[in-house]
Amino acid sequence: MSIADHASSHHSVTESSHTEAEVTVDPAIEEKNIESPSAPPAKRYPETDLDKGIVGWDGQDDPANPQNFSTGKKWGLLMLVSAITFVSPLASSMFSPAVGYVGEDLGISSEILLAFSVSIYLLGYTCGPLLLAPLSEIYGRRIVLSCANWFLVIWQIGCALAPNIQTLIICRLFAGIGGSGPLTLGAGVIADLFPIEQRGLATAIWSLGPLIGPSVGPLAGGFMGETIGWRWIFWVLMILGGVVSLGIEFLNEETYASLLIRRKTLRLSKELNRSDLRSAYAPNQDIHISLRQTLKHGLRRPVILFIKSPIVALLSLYMAVVYGLLYLFFTTISDVFKNTYGWSTGISGLAYMGIGFGFIMGLAANAMTSDRIVKKLTARNGGKYEPEMRLPAMIFYACFVPASFFWYGWSADKAVFWIVPIIGMAPFGFGLMGLYLPIQIYVIDNYPAYAASANATLTTVRSFVGALLPLAGTPLFDSLGLGWGNSLLGFIALAFIPVPIIFSRFGQRIREKFPVDLD
Repeated sequence: MSIADHASSHHSVTESSHTEAEVTVDPAIEEKNIESPSAPPAKRYPETDLDKGIVGWDGQDDPANPQNFSTGKKWGLLMLVSAITFVSPLASSMFSPAVGYVGEDLGISSEILLAFSVSIYLLGYTCGPLLLAPLSEIYGRRIVLSCANWFLVIWQIGCALAPNIQTLIICRLFAGIGGSGPLTLGAGVIADLFPIEQRGLATAIWSLGPLIGPSVGPLAGGFMGETIGWRWIFWVLMILGGVVSLGIEFLNEETYASLLIRRKTLRLSKELNRSDLRSAYAPNQDIHISLRQTLKHGLRRPVILFIKSPIVALLSLYMAVVYGLLYLFFTTISDVFKNTYGWSTGISGLAYMGIGFGFIMGLAANAMTSDRIVKKLTARNGGKYEPEMRLPAMIFYACFVPASFFWYGWSADKAVFWIVPIIGMAPFGFGLMGLYLPIQIYVIDNYPAYAASANATLTTVRSFVGALLPLAGTPLFDSLGLGWGNSLLGFIALAFIPVPIIFSRFGQRIREKFPVDLD
């Protein structure tokens, strides 16, 4: 099925309760439904009607509409965004196994300060989305993504040349702000290009970077820090990021339908000398609205969504807890395999492949089942789709997360043969992917017109926790040891297993009770 991604400004983004007649004419409402093959053809995208002063697409098959791009073009654009989305989290973790060499080189003995130089990058992820997501819904995905990419690349130079720890921390912070761009805007690009029944696979591919990058990074960074020095980690990131950013600069194009129609409206208004024309995506909004008003309204969206949508706030907090557990997990891996098993810095990076393997298995499982499950649940629901149909799968995956903490923690604590703790990491990766993806797709499906802002809410909350929680890792494991320290995390994960059940049973009720108008 094809969908229209962007709501008219006079409609709420949660209008799933509208009548059948409205579904056939309003793109925002049609978004909430997956039609059966026998259903009559619906008017999926708003069309131009100059008699009424409305500017939309030139028919349902308008090739300028990103939803009508060829399959190859859609997946090609997604691959471009996915490539830089891999580089960004790679930069967050690639530096971590070499942090000891930084301490030696810059004369820093404080483990907390060195750990902060790693996690400060995630604080950039906390700040960046709140600015970049709304800007992409004002100026478009392409220009904002390009600027964020180059911002990430440029600050790698500052990291590589940093003469002291203070400069390194500041440069890492700004690099993180730039790196948050693809993590935030990818959700918007998926909403722009893909219909509901393809978003599970599209989101799985795009999510490879945020989840695989933190696993691959330590592997490469460990060997580089050990052989050619920690500064070369940043030079390599600069080169890799620069090559990908250059490719995006030449091959990427705008996909945000609301902006494309706004530009078309301005062009027709000038050509036809008509001041009454309005965009079909914002019929009640003056196309000549001031930049100040547009920015003020746009920059408030992620905050409004977090405050006024309890279901999004709860999902954000739940993801933040699991994400924080991931980074606490990462706190001990390198030291355990160096101190307990006598591995070198470079070889110890291989231990992260256990959790990386879990990520790949979870990704494959989600990619193969997510869209199929949604289609079946939609058919059972009389052909009507609800975003909460993405959430029941989380119940299954949540059960895998606690297992890793007990398995890895006690096998490492007792110095069991090295393969045992590595395998023990895999269930966490599998479970985390199964929790991350449904939540990610849920906000894209529920807020397609403002998917970037909705995703910014998720990214900001989880990154804030991910940045600060690892600072408690060293004191935690020093006090309790690997066995009981990881067991504590395992008990926390166990306590959160019922949460997905609550989301699945009451999510729709909560969403409909607290509708949010982001227009």
